[in-house]
Amino acid sequence: MLDFGIKNFSSKALIIFNKTIDDYHVFDDVNQKENNPFEKGKIQHILYSKCWIDTIQWHLEDIIRIPDISPIKGMEIKRLIDRSNQKRTDTVESLDQFFYNAFLNVKPKKEAYLNTETPAWAIDRFSILALRIFHMKEECHRLDAPRKHINQCNKKLHVLLAQQDQLMSAIDQLFELIYQGNIIFKPFMQMKMYNDENLNPALYSKNKN
Repeated sequence: MLDFGIKNFSSKALIIFNKTIDDYHVFDDVNQKENNPFEKGKIQHILYSKCWIDTIQWHLEDIIRIPDISPIKGMEIKRLIDRSNQKRTDTVESLDQFFYNAFLNVKPKKEAYLNTETPAWAIDRFSILALRIFHMKEECHRLDAPRKHINQCNKKLHVLLAQQDQLMSAIDQLFELIYQGNIIFKPFMQMKMYNDENLNPALYSKNKN
């Protein structure tokens, strides 16, 4: 079974996500290297890496929207975002493989059904939601922002925190249903094509020429 069990999995994952986000903001630099404190091969290590990728990409997405960014700098950031998206997908798929192996001995019941979302892709949303909450809290405490902005952000934060509670409950319930054999778990592979020189026509056509 999983390193820290399936009971209250989302609460344990959230602690790791919040630590990751805090670690990044010590220096708040998209060029800093990940310093993962967890043992490689453990679920904690994968969760930290997942959130680290999301955190770097969050800030790259901010930078690329600077109105007067130069075309060269903008394209450089776009390439970084493309690579980050690929790393994010690869990490989510490695998470699903980890979960699949953990539940390998669970025999689905006759009435078991397939879920539209796998655990890892739900956790992908969970990680990004933790980031959204962190930055909305920052907006709520901005000293240079007008009161109207603060009030609007506080309302949004309230909604985000409610969504976080709902998603955490849903993730924990999903694990429990898989463990009970009520849901058939099969990893979902994205098969992204745009970064692959053999699958993206714009890349392999150019190489032929």
